[in-house]
Amino acid sequence: MTQAFDAAAQQPLLTSRAEQALALARRLGADACEVGASVDQGIGISVREGEVETVELSRDQGIAVTVYQGGRKGSASSTDASDESIRAVVEKAMAIARYTGEDPAAGLADAALMATELPDLDVHHPWALTTEQAIDLALACEAAGRSQPGIRQSEGASLSSGEGVRVYANSHGFLGSQCGSRHSLSCMLIAEDEGGMQRDYDYTSARDPQDLLAPEVVGRSAAEKTLRRMGSRRPDTGRLPVLFDATVASGLIGHFMSAIAGGSLYRQASFLCDRLGDGLFPAWFSLYERPMERGGMASSPFDNDGVQTRDNVFIENGQLASYMLSAYSARRLGMQTTGNAGGARNLRIDAPLATRDELLARMGRGVLVTELMGQGVNGVTGDYSRGAAGFWVENGEIQHPVEEFTIASNMEAMFKGLAAVGSDIDTRGSIHSGSWLIDEMTIAGG
Repeated sequence: MTQAFDAAAQQPLLTSRAEQALALARRLGADACEVGASVDQGIGISVREGEVETVELSRDQGIAVTVYQGGRKGSASSTDASDESIRAVVEKAMAIARYTGEDPAAGLADAALMATELPDLDVHHPWALTTEQAIDLALACEAAGRSQPGIRQSEGASLSSGEGVRVYANSHGFLGSQCGSRHSLSCMLIAEDEGGMQRDYDYTSARDPQDLLAPEVVGRSAAEKTLRRMGSRRPDTGRLPVLFDATVASGLIGHFMSAIAGGSLYRQASFLCDRLGDGLFPAWFSLYERPMERGGMASSPFDNDGVQTRDNVFIENGQLASYMLSAYSARRLGMQTTGNAGGARNLRIDAPLATRDELLARMGRGVLVTELMGQGVNGVTGDYSRGAAGFWVENGEIQHPVEEFTIASNMEAMFKGLAAVGSDIDTRGSIHSGSWLIDEMTIAGG
């Protein structure tokens, strides 16, 4: 079955629903109102050991209404977008607002900040994919991996493809909409010998299906990564350099962004409170976002408050240059929104880049981390402790795989101890980063 969904064709209907909700809120006495409406459709396929496991065709829709009345806020939502449901949602939001406490920071973002530039950012690339074609792609991916010598079993291959449209409108008169798509293909495999079993995976993801790696490439890569883990042992315990592979280094950026997010700051739940202007990274390192980048995985001309997005520099020459703020968190902090309601969009690094061989040579002796486990990150204190797997490095060369060990430090020390960034940029998500070499962490192994 071909997906007949047309995201662009849904925009007029969603716009009408949003305008209907705004008009009703005004009639019921709301001082201000904002509405978000969306429709998404997708297909998901999973196969295992050459057989189809699941075929899922999904279509989701929703409408969410927030009203403001005398400093009080009420929110309600529904997956039913009928006229009756829209009325019920607005009435429920109004009822909730009557019973909430007044919050001087509540309310819409300033009208002057509403987005006026709404270009097509090339983020909508539908995939006219039949169910049979999707199954064939997933099977081809898994087969390529299973065919590699040493692979014994498969945890399966999965393909997902989806597109949707979202509309945001508020009583300032702003209305913005954007269609988007996302496609991915992944494979997880198991290798086994007399020493035990290992598993690993790989994937490809893109807005445009033409940018996906071929299924056979993903399957073979998953097999290669799995086979490299055979013969894993525990590393020595000590304080040593740690090289975070590009596939996990983006997580360090994610932890940093959480620490400078307005919600963490006004709750005093971040180790980076009141640190604007402080040197947190080496002077050669900068971190910025490009929300209007064409084709970016998180590109959008407006944030979740309707504010015009903009290029932001969060770290400039090592110093904390900006927090990440929505209209609400900015008011709580006595600052201005940075157009980041809903998070940062398309994070990029500006730094000298080194090849993998150069990073290993600089490390000398230590651990290359390719997988992280557990949730041992404390955003209040900055303490960092995660289970890990990867490879032992001696004399600048990979020696053997390692597993069942812990790496620990404090994130501020890790950021200041960033020794180099790799040229192996992982571009599959909204955070683009190469590998990170941290000069020293505690490794607890065997």
